[in-house]
Amino acid sequence: MSLENPGAAVLEPAGPTPEKPTMSDAAFKSTFLKTMQARGYIHQVTHPAELDAAADTGVITAYIGFDATASSLHVGHLIQIMMLRRLQQAGHKPIVVMGGGTTKVGDPTDKEGQRPLLTDAQIQGNIATIKGTFEKFLTFGHGPSDAIMVDNDTWLSKFGYVQFLRDYGVHFTINRMLAFDSVKTRLEREQPMTFLEFNYMLMQSVDFLELERRHGCVLQMGGSDQWGNIVNGVELIRRVDQKAAFGLTTPLLSTASGQKMGKTVGGAVWLNADMRSPYDYWQFWRNTEDADVGRFMRLFTDLPLDEIARLEALPGAEINEAKKVLANAATRLLHGEEATQAAEAASRAAFEEGRLSADLPTHEIAGSDLDAGLQLADLAVTAGLAASKGEARRLAQGGGLRVNDKAETDGNRTLTAADLVDGVIKLGAGKKKIVLVRPV
Repeated sequence: MSLENPGAAVLEPAGPTPEKPTMSDAAFKSTFLKTMQARGYIHQVTHPAELDAAADTGVITAYIGFDATASSLHVGHLIQIMMLRRLQQAGHKPIVVMGGGTTKVGDPTDKEGQRPLLTDAQIQGNIATIKGTFEKFLTFGHGPSDAIMVDNDTWLSKFGYVQFLRDYGVHFTINRMLAFDSVKTRLEREQPMTFLEFNYMLMQSVDFLELERRHGCVLQMGGSDQWGNIVNGVELIRRVDQKAAFGLTTPLLSTASGQKMGKTVGGAVWLNADMRSPYDYWQFWRNTEDADVGRFMRLFTDLPLDEIARLEALPGAEINEAKKVLANAATRLLHGEEATQAAEAASRAAFEEGRLSADLPTHEIAGSDLDAGLQLADLAVTAGLAASKGEARRLAQGGGLRVNDKAETDGNRTLTAADLVDGVIKLGAGKKKIVLVRPV
């Protein structure tokens, strides 16, 4: 359907869009929205009563898009994956949209500068290594509630520039686009925003429209930073195709101490096992702050709500047992039962029994480098135990660095082959981080 209508209505606000549900948890009738609300996923939603009725009376189709900017997704994406899982568990149909087209532009949301532009080959390579993650959480197939995966490059790459402008550009105004936080923040900080990035919100809106036409998709979900982009797509469908469309966002997650969810000294918590070992993934969840245990169980595991309530109420040091339950449940979803048991056993051996385990994370170094001598602070950084040499030295001064289970207060100390025990150096930071340094 061509939208070449010079008089078409532009996407200006048609009235206040509800920023949060106007219905309480008890008022929702559909299993899907009841579950989403009870587990803490809902931050903003459009047309809540209408969406609830649609989800209660039939199968709805919903999507979330994932740009292929790296060869793995990370924990920051996990809440979106779990939303699709909750959707399917409630009997509805998820669509995973791989951003083969939108990755060529780069989402400017929450960014201070333009993302590096990737080649087509890099984007397709990233998609190939990301796909397998979704199979751990969703059931794919051809049934009514089976998930499907599509690439938005399928339609975005087919548009000619003039056609795209005539079909879709007429429905958006610069006035409103400049008011979105993703644009306004960059301009207020006097940070350049390219015309390429400026088009991203149009492309995301067209994604929703195409999915509605091709697959009957009625709901787009995402993080609250995507609210403006999602509302644009909802309004485009409702005005152009005169069909029901909805948007739902989650809160942007941070830990109880205010740290961005999924960020560690070693960088992003990747979901691919070759970029973040099951042991390190298990440790990430085991190290959850006390105040976050219940919330993370609700969001990132399938544990029953009554069991979560019991675990998060454990007093004092007993909360550590709840953290192990969280680590096991979250790791099991991504890496399976065998890897989870190995990770838990390796942690128990390292921290409770003082033994080495083959499942502990390993950092390989050149044997010749160790023969020549390596500074402890340097090794702590390259092994991912500290963000900088200065931090490593401060950690050592406070007694937080250990070499073969012995505290080492001198970050400048030189490590050599004489420090090897059973062919490795057991390097520890704080109470919960251990890496085996192995010369090759």
